[in-house]
This record gives sequence, C-alpha cells and structure tokens, in this order.
Amino acid sequence: METQTLIYIFVGLSFALYIGIAVWSRAGSTKDFYVAGGGVNPVVNGMATAADWMSAASFISMAGLIAFLGYDGSVYLMGWTGGYVMLALLLAPYLRKFGQFTVPDFIGTRYYSKAARVVAVICLIFISFTYIAGQMRGVGIVFSRFLDVQITMGVVIGMGIVFVYAVLGGMKGITYTQVAQYCVLIFAYMVPAFFISFLVTGNPIPQLGLGSTVNDGSGMYVLQKLDLVLQDLGFGPYTDGSKSMIDVFCITMALMVGTAGLPHVIVRFFTVPKASDARKSAGWALVFIALLYTTAPAVGAFSRINFIETVNDQSYVEAPGWFKNWEANDLIAWQDKNDDGKMEYRAGDAFVGKPEFTGETGKHGERLLSNEPNAESENEVYVDRDIMVLANPEIANLPGWVIALVAAGGLAAALSTAAGLLLVISSSISHDLLKSTFRPDITEKGELLAARIAATAAILVAGYLGIYPPGWVAQVVAFAFGLAAASLFPAIFMGIFSKTMNKEGAIAGMVSGLVFTFGYIFYFKLMNPDANVAESWLFGISPEGIGVVGMLINFGVAIAVSKMTDSPPMEIRKLVNSIRVPRGAGDAHAH
Repeated sequence: METQTLIYIFVGLSFALYIGIAVWSRAGSTKDFYVAGGGVNPVVNGMATAADWMSAASFISMAGLIAFLGYDGSVYLMGWTGGYVMLALLLAPYLRKFGQFTVPDFIGTRYYSKAARVVAVICLIFISFTYIAGQMRGVGIVFSRFLDVQITMGVVIGMGIVFVYAVLGGMKGITYTQVAQYCVLIFAYMVPAFFISFLVTGNPIPQLGLGSTVNDGSGMYVLQKLDLVLQDLGFGPYTDGSKSMIDVFCITMALMVGTAGLPHVIVRFFTVPKASDARKSAGWALVFIALLYTTAPAVGAFSRINFIETVNDQSYVEAPGWFKNWEANDLIAWQDKNDDGKMEYRAGDAFVGKPEFTGETGKHGERLLSNEPNAESENEVYVDRDIMVLANPEIANLPGWVIALVAAGGLAAALSTAAGLLLVISSSISHDLLKSTFRPDITEKGELLAARIAATAAILVAGYLGIYPPGWVAQVVAFAFGLAAASLFPAIFMGIFSKTMNKEGAIAGMVSGLVFTFGYIFYFKLMNPDANVAESWLFGISPEGIGVVGMLINFGVAIAVSKMTDSPPMEIRKLVNSIRVPRGAGDAHAH
C-alpha cells in the first residue's frame, strides 16, 4: 500500500476515534465541562495530563531544537521535566484540596477580590494564546506535508477538528480523548526512535544508543562523530554550548517555574476525586512524560547525523524523495550558489529572512519567507527545525506505516494541548468573568453556552496565530512559560504558602511581572529585533529566560505592597491553613 494512502488511513482512524470518544463522553453539566465531573482515575488522569503536557513543542519541535542547538537545547529538557516535578510536589495537591474549577477561581477566592480574579484571567489569556499559537502552527506543518495542502489550509482543518471535540465534550470529552492521543503519540514517537537507533548504532534502545558507537566501523561514539562532522562543515561542536551560564540558568528556571504556573496543566489536577489522587496522577504523568523526554536527545542527535549524510554534497537531481516532499511546503529549500548542482550544507544561513514578519533576520526555524540568497554564507540548504521529527522516518527510509504513524502522532500531540488550552480560555471567560464576576445570576445552561461561544472565538484567534506565528514552535512556547512564571506562579505559590499575602500585593505583583516580561519580549522580538543580541540583554538574559526576572519583580512588588496594606481577613488565613494541613491533624495546627 502507498505511504500516502496509509497516512490517510492512520490519520482518519485516529480522528474518528477522538471524535467518537468526544461524542460518547460529551459534557452534560458545567462540572463535566470544566473538570470532567471530578471523578477521573489517577492513572487515566496521568496519561491525559501527559498528552496535555506533551504538545507540538515536545513532539515536533524539541528534538528538532536539540538536533540544531546541541548542548544549548538541553535547557528545554531540564526546564520542562524539572518544572513538572515542582508542580507535582508544590502546587497540585494543595490546589486540588482547595477544590475549585480554575486557576482564577483559586486566585479570586484566596485573594478575596474580583479584581484579582480578572487580572488572573488576563494573565491566563495572554499565556494561553501565546502557547496555542505554537500548537496551531504544529498542526499546520503536519497537515501541509502529510495531507498535501498549504500550511494555512492545514491550520483551518485543525481548527475544525478541535472545535468538534473541545466545544462539544468540554473537559470530560477532552480527558478521554487525550488518553487515546497519548497512546497514539507515544507509540508514534518511540517506534521510529527504535528503528533509527538500531540503524545508526545497532542498539534498538535510543537512550542507550546515544551513548553507543556508530555502526560505520569507525569505532567512534555517536556524539564524537557528530562533533567531528559538524566542525568539518563549519559549525560549532554539538556538545559545546554557546549560551552564557546565567542565560542557561534563567531559561531553565523560567521553563520550570512557568510549568508550575501553566493553567491548562494545573486544571488537570481538579479532575481527580481527592488531593492524594492529585499527587498520584502527577507521579504517573511523570512516568508517561519521561518515556518521550528521555528519548528526545537521541532522536535529535540521530536525525542530525542522518540529515547531513543524506543531504550534504548530494546531487539535487538525485535528491531523496523526502527532500522534494518537504520542499513543496517551503519547509526545506536549496539555492545553488556555486552552480555545481550539489546541495552543500554548511554553517550560516542559506537565505535572507524577512525580519518584519519573524522578528529575526535570516534565522532557521520559520517557513521559507524569502528566496533571496544570503551572499555572505556558503550554505545552500535551508531547513526548518520543526520538520526534523516528522521527516525522520522518511530520511531513514523506514516503512510507510511508520511515516503514517508519525503523522497521526504529531497531530495527536498538537491537538491534545490545543484542546486543553481552548478549554482553559473558554472556562476562564464563562466561569471566572461571567459567572463569578459580571453575571452571577446566569443559569448553568447559559454558562455552558457562553463557554462554548468563548471556545469558538478562541479557536478563531488561535487559527490566526497559527497561520502568522511569532517565531518557531518551541520558541513561542518558551515565551508562554516566561509569562506564566512572571505572572501566575508567584500568586499561586504565595496563595498557598503565605498567610500574610493580601489582595493588593497579589494584584500589583501579577501586573508588574506580566507587564515587564511581555514588554521585554515584545521589544527584543518585535519592536527592535536587531538589538536581540547578548550585549543588549539585561544581565545577558535572553527573552526566553527573562520570565525569571519578571517572577522576582512579581515577588518583590507583592511583598512590598502587602507590607504597606491591610492584612488578609481571618477567614482567609484559616482557608490557607485548611489547604495545607491534612484532614484529621487536629487543632494543634490551627494557630
């Protein structure tokens, strides 16, 4: 059977499964819509959380980032995994014990203020739309290549599918859909990784293959060979980092703390029956996530080796089929600068980019936006980082069914997270703004309708951001984490662990953290991209890591303002105590 036919079958069957599950488990009440009725098994919830968590950035973009950044790409691995541990231990059980539907619910009640709730909703919408832009772009890339349509059309198709199961099913539909999506995406990620590890090193386990010798008789280890090959082509060594220590620390920290403030991940812990189940489901999610995250460095290294071996110094006339396939979608390109008919892949940019669109001059990682060659560089090959995982099976000449499986897995990853984010946006608008703030008399039916209308509007905005993305997938997602770290995390953390933090402090902190971080990212990425170099950055910290400074500003402003204003009421102090102290601990802790 032809590969394209297999792709249609695999993708069609997986979508039929998702939509079938969404219809079977569609939400009948607001509790179903927001928290899946609050009765999800911890193992099931762990799997759904893993799918929600492992977005297009994890599945499609992370290994591609590691493939091109080498050592510098490790910040994404460390930050995202470490952040999950922080979330599981520090926040999840307490938030579940608090027992509300959403993050603004917690902030609004804990800080006894409608204004705090509204500020939290604004922060949440900022974060979610920044994040969702990356997911919709991921959907567009997968559809454009595998269903042979333009990226714009791919995003539109993705919007339609997410609309069906997010708007119909709510959290109940999404939870069970995400369990199916996790199974599809992890199988789709691991199978080609086993194949490619075996082809490159003779060891089928990719985590071990990365530390093995290459199968070419040279006796060299994988990373040794990669360092040598890249240096021969003018690149820096794969195992050396170019980022400063402070920048690596700040990006890792921003990703960790941002994880713990991500609303679509936190809301998953409201779907289990009790607080102890929140810890269990966090543990299970970590196991399910680790499967992919420990495999990504190997996939990144193997794909870079395979890419160089199949492209560099090859005749364009005899170029492999996969190259022409991706070229048709402007995600890979060749410019013959020396008229020898060969594709020469070297350090440097093959083309001059369009900085007014991407915010960056001639960097890899956006759709090819210009056919104007970069005369200063010998490099003739442009490759979008986001295609590496998707193109991997084709580059390694794997069977058609593996390619079809990866197409289904990439879509599962992007769509599961997009659906979770859309639900967070719609519930924050319908539940937190309408029901809890502006229209407390609204009926449950009216609230459910408002949630569905908000989800529809959110899908339209997300689609627009997917068609005109502000950067490449994982980088866009990194900005969302920075915004979450600078705005929501300190408010949630102090809400649980400080009895003296009041509403004035929390609001001032959230606003200052968000404004500073967003302003810094906006200036260096959009207003003045030419200044986006280490010499111009504050303390040498890049826009991806600036969320840490925003977080410190948030904490500092919040503490200073709370010291100068009235303490929280006694019932709020008791509420904080009740969240932290286990049931049955007696009155000894009440003071």
